[in-house]
Amino acid sequence: MKNFKIGDKLTRFPLIQGGMGVGISLGRLAGTVAKEGGIGIISTAQIGFKDQDFGKNPMAANLRAIHSELKKAREKEPQGLLGFNIMVATKEYASYVKEAVKAGADVIISGAGLPVDLPEYVTGTDTKIAPIVSSEKAARIILKMWDRRYKRTADFVVIEGAHAGGHLGFSREELNHLYEPDYEANYDDEIRRIIACVHEYGEKYGVHIPVITAGGIMNARQVQHAFALGAEGVQVATPFVTTEECDAAPAYKQAYVNAKKEDIEIVTSPVGMPGRAIHNAFLEKVAKQKEHITHCFRCLEKCNPTQAPYCITQALIRAVEGDVENGLIFCGDNVQYLDHIGTVEEVVHALFPES
Repeated sequence: MKNFKIGDKLTRFPLIQGGMGVGISLGRLAGTVAKEGGIGIISTAQIGFKDQDFGKNPMAANLRAIHSELKKAREKEPQGLLGFNIMVATKEYASYVKEAVKAGADVIISGAGLPVDLPEYVTGTDTKIAPIVSSEKAARIILKMWDRRYKRTADFVVIEGAHAGGHLGFSREELNHLYEPDYEANYDDEIRRIIACVHEYGEKYGVHIPVITAGGIMNARQVQHAFALGAEGVQVATPFVTTEECDAAPAYKQAYVNAKKEDIEIVTSPVGMPGRAIHNAFLEKVAKQKEHITHCFRCLEKCNPTQAPYCITQALIRAVEGDVENGLIFCGDNVQYLDHIGTVEEVVHALFPES
């Protein structure tokens, strides 16, 4: 297999490990993926939650952790690249991007909103940038704005489908059609349209813009299908949770192993976005009664603590630290097929067995 190229940066595999917060994909997981030759991604979502000052000043703790987690990842001696997933919905989004650039990120990937101003924050640096999109409409809006405002285009583009975990770029109505017989074929056509749109801007700027697909990918057959559609790489997240190298607590990983198809549900996050998670006592509790929020960790721009059904920061921290019955466990809809705790190397080999 040829090296995968983003601009002048090379990796061994056309593989991005998806960013997972809070605390699921930190330096250890991302560093190991990069060591294997992929692109390891650290999530900045409340990345500094282990810092002793996190409760008092979460922003300062998070900015410090961007540096320490990337340093930890680089100690794995990567053959691939390292970077960050930074949600547009994050409060102080620009500060996180600038800090990631300052820390030395190879790439920054942004979704959970339209990253229309992302180029401004990386101007004059070698950090490569990519939006996460789920539709041709979103791709065209972003690339058109980058073209008009900044006279540049994306270095790569990630297409995230509706089988992904965490916050989703689809409405509940759209998600209701996910398992209908013609859904996959229709979305394949949408992927082709997005790729065609990206190629338009690549031609305009005389550059090659790789397109990566994501959402529910966990085996070589799905990787080959992505390639057949015209994608040049895949982003994979959920299968990396059940690895020894994942930064989450053992109980969190075991919750994935134990999950069955009927345990997966679509939830509404405190900011109104749909997301996919594993059913547990916590989701039953907050469905009946609003959780009392005593402290705001200033994570998401549109979250109002007085109206939110629960604090998403606290719910995600409880889960990642192992309190899986009282926390929020985001997952992709392929979680039902994960049956053991393996290694990053095993996941990579399952995706690219011929390498």
